[in-house]
Formats: sequence, structure tokens, C-alpha cells
Amino acid sequence: MTAAVTTTAPGGPVAAELPFFVYGTLLPGEPNHDLFLRGRTAGERPAVLPRALLYDGPGYPYAIEGHGRVHGTLLVAAPGIYGELLGLLDHLEEFLGPGHPRNLYERVVREVELPARGASDAGESVRAWVYLAAAAVTRSLRTGGVLIPEGRWTRTSPSGA
Repeated sequence: MTAAVTTTAPGGPVAAELPFFVYGTLLPGEPNHDLFLRGRTAGERPAVLPRALLYDGPGYPYAIEGHGRVHGTLLVAAPGIYGELLGLLDHLEEFLGPGHPRNLYERVVREVELPARGASDAGESVRAWVYLAAAAVTRSLRTGGVLIPEGRWTRTSPSGA
């Protein structure tokens, strides 16, 4: 279900300025939110990544494809800084380019669900960049990782990291 939006190497041209879905240390209140996102977003809204599972990592989580839901936040870049924010997030997530063997995460396009805001709002689905665990990490998680069953990460889930 990956959309046909691609990039060149990190920092290179981007086919579309999509919002970002975050689910770990970049969430509001978590340590990397202020470090990487303060003053760089024009909007933040709760969102859900369907068809994904969340695993505990060494102080941060990993999302992978699966039969579950991951809760997080949809971020819209502030005007004029999209490229800067994309580069910062690619660096933080150790994304070196599509399919690079040293990637910790892959940056992919996924449909993200925005919950309804009220009785007259049905909610909506939007395309967003999501950092999913790279292939080698995914294999390791599937065989011996610690699943976060509710799909909500905090610094205390579930191993106290």
C-alpha cells in the first residue's frame, strides 16, 4: 500500500511536501520534540497509523507493517523550512536513502487517519511520511522484539526504557 511518492538521497529533491507522522521521541512532551520540532511546525494533530505494529526499542520505538494501529501525531512543517525539517528527521532516524543497507528506519508514505474532532466531523485520511523500521530491524523485532500491544509509546512502555 505504499504510495508512489519517492525521494532521492536525504536532503535531495522531494516529490511532495507531505506531513510527517511521528510516534516516539518526537511526540509532544517527549525529549526530541523540542530539540527537533520547536518552531519548525505549523500544525500538530493526533493521528493513527493503521496496519502497523509498535515495538519497544532502546529508548525509542519502532513501527513495522502489521495488523494493528500505532497512535501518534501528524506534523505539518512550518512554511519555508520543509527541506530543513526533512533533513533533520532523516538524520535523527538514521535514514540514508531508500533501501540503504545501513538504514535504521525507512521513510515511506502511508495513509494516516485523523480522528473526528466532533459530532459533525467524520475524520479523514491523509498521506504522510512515516519512519518504519528498516528490513533488518524488522526481522529482528518479529523474532524477538517486545510488542507494545496498545500501539502507544511512552518512555515507560513496556520495558521501562
